Amino acid sequence: MPAQVKIAPSILAWDLADLGRAVEICVEGKADMVHLDVIDGHFAPNITFGPGTVKALRKKCDLPFDTHLMIDSPEAYVAKFLDAGSDVLTFHAEVLDGARFDRLHSEVTRAGKEMGLAIRPQTELPPWAEGRLDKLRTLVVMTVNPGFSGQTMDTGVLPKLERLSALVREKGNGTEVEVDGGVEPENARKVADSGADVLVAGAGVYGKNDPARAISRLREAAGGRGEPS
Repeated sequence: MPAQVKIAPSILAWDLADLGRAVEICVEGKADMVHLDVIDGHFAPNITFGPGTVKALRKKCDLPFDTHLMIDSPEAYVAKFLDAGSDVLTFHAEVLDGARFDRLHSEVTRAGKEMGLAIRPQTELPPWAEGRLDKLRTLVVMTVNPGFSGQTMDTGVLPKLERLSALVREKGNGTEVEVDGGVEPENARKVADSGADVLVAGAGVYGKNDPARAISRLREAAGGRGEPS
């Protein structure tokens, strides 16, 4: 388990008419980053928001924007999300191959930003990705099927998380392992013990009576201190 687990609240779990307030809660709760779930209605069965919303929210805080692109055609939008102020752009392995990854990585790093790679619960890390772990800021292991906030974690993914965490420690270059889906105080320690460095939490933050305090509670539940060092 990392010495200090990071918390990335997923603002999709907040009132979509008041996303600016969701970002303010991240600041008040001393979150490590803001998680932005972008869904195109094709890769997953929902449509959320686009680069215009990200650009508007960028004015609200200086926290890193961790933008999770659950979209079929990332090449068409990567420049727009970079321009909007995203700091980490995470693409799904299911829509990529090695050559597409390399092109996206070049575009992201030329802009001075970082890249992540995500996999669905049922997806194993493809061979082409294993050799590129050192190019990633984050490997996102999803513990729910993408599309909607508030789902219950599939704990059957945790053995895969353990395997991938060990692989990242071996082949990554400071790469973090991020877990996304159904993270709550009740399972945060188990997820952290399985190798997660970053916990993405939607309902686990915004579904609580005091969401700003919930950020610290998640960190404490994972076995770390209540605030980042």
